Amino acid sequence: MGKYQLKLPKMGESIAEATITKWLKDVGDNVEIDESLVEIATDKVDSDVPSEYKGKLIKKNFEVNDVVKVGEVIAEIETDMIDNDNTIIKSKEIKDEIMVEDAKDEIMVEDAKDEIMVEDVKDEISNEDVLQDIPSIELLDKDDKVDIQKTKSKSDKFYSPLVKNIAKKEKVSSHELDSIIGSGKDGRVTKQDILSYLKSRSNNLKDNIQVETSSSREDQVLELDRMGKIIFDHMSSSKKISAHVQSFVEVDVSNLWDWREKYKKSFFDNEGQRLTFTPLFIDAVVKSLKDYPILNSSVVDEKVIIKKSINIGMATAVENGNLIVPVIRNADHLNLKGLTLAVNDLSTRARSNSLKPDEITDGTYTVTNVGNFGSIMGTPIINQPQVGIIAIGVIRKLPSVIETDKGDFVGIRKKLILSHTYDHRIINGSVGGSFVKRVAEYLEGWDMNQTI
Repeated sequence: MGKYQLKLPKMGESIAEATITKWLKDVGDNVEIDESLVEIATDKVDSDVPSEYKGKLIKKNFEVNDVVKVGEVIAEIETDMIDNDNTIIKSKEIKDEIMVEDAKDEIMVEDAKDEIMVEDVKDEISNEDVLQDIPSIELLDKDDKVDIQKTKSKSDKFYSPLVKNIAKKEKVSSHELDSIIGSGKDGRVTKQDILSYLKSRSNNLKDNIQVETSSSREDQVLELDRMGKIIFDHMSSSKKISAHVQSFVEVDVSNLWDWREKYKKSFFDNEGQRLTFTPLFIDAVVKSLKDYPILNSSVVDEKVIIKKSINIGMATAVENGNLIVPVIRNADHLNLKGLTLAVNDLSTRARSNSLKPDEITDGTYTVTNVGNFGSIMGTPIINQPQVGIIAIGVIRKLPSVIETDKGDFVGIRKKLILSHTYDHRIINGSVGGSFVKRVAEYLEGWDMNQTI
C-alpha cells in the first residue's frame, strides 16, 4: 500500500495557478480511476482534476478558494496500485484492462440452470437501438453467451460498469450516452462526466417547466456565473483601455457562395464534416493580416508588439449564453481544409465545454460571425490585448447594380457587411478601413478554380 500525490497539472504555457472552487470528495472517500476529486478555475477556463489511481482520499492540502500553483500537491490518495517505495504495482493501463474484463463479465448473459428469454437480454442491454444491431436473438442455452461485440453502442465506445449503471438508472439512451464528451483517458466518459450531463439535463427541464408554468410578474434577479463575471470584467476593461472605432464595408460574396455550393457535398462525403463559411472568411482575414501586420499586434507599456504568429481567435457562443474564444494557432500555415477542420473541431469542443486551457490563449486577432444569429452587422468589442476584431454579417440576397462592358443592369447578388473594430490609439482610420476593404477584396476575388 502506497500513497499517490495528486498534483495540479500544467494547463497551458500562460497559466501558472488555479483556484480551488469545489471539492468533489471528502477525506475517507473511495476514489476510482479517472474520477474527479476537485474542481478548479483559472482566469481562462474551469476544469477538474481526476485521479490516475484507485484508492482512498486521505489528505487535502488546500481548501475552497485557495490558490494553487502548477505542480503543487493538492491531495494524497492511499492506493494498493503503488507500494511504499512509490513503485507502481498496477499501471493505469493494466487497470483499464481489468475494467474491460469486468465489463465483459457484466454484459455476458449466462444462466447455468434456466434458459434466458429475449426479454432478459433486453433488460441487460437496456437499449432498443443496440438490439437493432444484433442480427437475431433466440432462446439461449445454459452454455450460450451474448458476444460483447454485439452489445456495444453504435459508436463503439467503452463505458465502465459504473457509468452504465448510472445511465441505466437515469434512463439515459445510448444516443445520449454517445453524445457525452468524455474527460477520461482516450476520451472515456467518467462518473463525473455523466453526472454533469444529468445535472445539465435536469436544469434544462426545470427551465422549460418554469417558462411554461410561471405566472409571476415579479422582477427576476439573475446572478452572474463565474464565466459571466469574467466576460463582464474583460469587456468593460477593453472599452476603458482601447479607443474603439469602426469601419464598415459591403461585400459581394456571390462567387464565394457558388464555390461553397460546389464543394460542400464532396467535402462532407470525404471528411464527414460540414463546410461552413467561417473558415473561408478566416482565410481572407489571414491573408489581409499578412498585408497589414500592424493589425496582428498588441500594445504593452506604450510599445507596439507585432506578433510573428497569426493566431486567430474564433468567438463562439455556448449553450448557457456565454462566449468563449478558442484560438486557431498558426492559422497562416493552414490551407482551406486545415482551417475548416480546425474551425469544426474547436467550435464543437467549445460548445461541449471540453477545450483545453491553452486552446483559448495567445490569440492575436479575433473573428466573430454575427451572421449566425441573423444580424446584418455588429460593432464588437476588442479582445484585449489585441488591437482589432472583425464581425461578419448575415449573407442576404439584394438587388444590386452590376457594371459590365455593355452597360449597367440590376441583378440579385448575395452580399454581407463586414464590421471592423480597431484600436484607434495605434490604428488610424486609413489603415483600419484599408484592412477591412482588403478582406472584402479577397472574398470578392475568390478563386473559383481552387479545390478543398
